[in-house]
Amino acid sequence: MAVANGSGDYSSKMELDAFRHLFPMQFHDSHHAKSIRPDAREIREARYTTVVLGSVASADGSALVKIGSTTMLAAIKMEIMTPTAESPDEGSIAVEFHMPPICSPVVRPGRPADAAPVISKQLLETITSSGMIDLKDLCLFSGKAAWMAYLDIYCLDADGALFDAALLSAVAAFSHLRIPIVSLNDDGRVVLVPKNKDKNASEELKGPANKEEKRKLKLKNVPFSLTCVLHKSYIIADPTAEEESLMETVVTVVLDSSYQLLSLYKPGGPAVANTSAIQGCVTLAWQRINELKKILHEAISDMEVD
Repeated sequence: MAVANGSGDYSSKMELDAFRHLFPMQFHDSHHAKSIRPDAREIREARYTTVVLGSVASADGSALVKIGSTTMLAAIKMEIMTPTAESPDEGSIAVEFHMPPICSPVVRPGRPADAAPVISKQLLETITSSGMIDLKDLCLFSGKAAWMAYLDIYCLDADGALFDAALLSAVAAFSHLRIPIVSLNDDGRVVLVPKNKDKNASEELKGPANKEEKRKLKLKNVPFSLTCVLHKSYIIADPTAEEESLMETVVTVVLDSSYQLLSLYKPGGPAVANTSAIQGCVTLAWQRINELKKILHEAISDMEVD
């Protein structure tokens, strides 16, 4: 009897998988009618999210973020640059988003993913326009030296809502960032200040990173985002890659930690999404920010305890 039940369960699963493969939209709609999704989430529920700081020992700041299966590794490397004549008191930030072939079956070796440069640009615009980082905090000596923060984000698993996970990993990496303290020596060269603060023992910038005094970067107006897909009368939060591919209207809402709307991004899909649907996306983003702020705060607290 047990064998029969087991065989029946296996047969049912095969039929369900076949139905999902042959009629994917009907498969999802059958779940939506019950106010659930194929992964057992509610329609407006985001996936389980984790943040781990300090994932890359050789970086000045780093973080590993997972939203469901979507996984991002962010790392920051600081280098000294000569500030521009237009902004002699400011440093700079460069962002590069990478999608290696391991992240998704649709990314082919030797062919860069179309989404990578788009997300790189969107991340840089969000970070700079939010005011999260005061570029003056990256200045070392006016007109002579400033920090350039190189942020690289690697997508390890692309299972939907890539921008949301990438932005969270960027924010987490900057939260973990520790910037070396420097001074000018008698020759006018930039040198690192050791922890013992013995000026005679100052090392040049290429010295061992674990011997320098470091400082945290003050962040404000931290941006967070939530991506939703609009399908029929449903607003589906934090979509998987499968959901994004099936449902044509994707909306990403970016808010800062004070709940101010920073941007609304809608690539492709119908030209117009009704006002109530957009407002529903913004409301869900407000709720999601509370979750993300708590998750990030816990990750920072855990790092400080360690």
